[in-house]
Amino acid sequence: MGDFENREREEVFSKKVRAGKRTYFFDVKATRSNDYYITITESKKRLEDGAFIKHKIFLYKEDFEKFAEGLKDTVEYIKANQEVNEKRYEFNEAPETAKADEDFSFEI
Repeated sequence: MGDFENREREEVFSKKVRAGKRTYFFDVKATRSNDYYITITESKKRLEDGAFIKHKIFLYKEDFEKFAEGLKDTVEYIKANQEVNEKRYEFNEAPETAKADEDFSFEI
């Protein structure tokens, strides 16, 4: 295999989602024939040594519908059979403290 096959494909689009102790990366990449596919990567920091453990799946466009249907059915099953507490996580490397005179009101 040449260098082209061995190197990581260039990302066309990337979305990073932080969720508690895990971070998910949804990346769109292109094949040599310019067909898009998705890589989904889960990254979690190992407590013992601080190393990041990554798990990756590749999702090709011919599988999008069946994958989405399977994921939807699975999520619906869990929601129907067990209480799900959807937490909203915010990550801030350097937490800031609010000043007493700051106004935190907003309009929707």
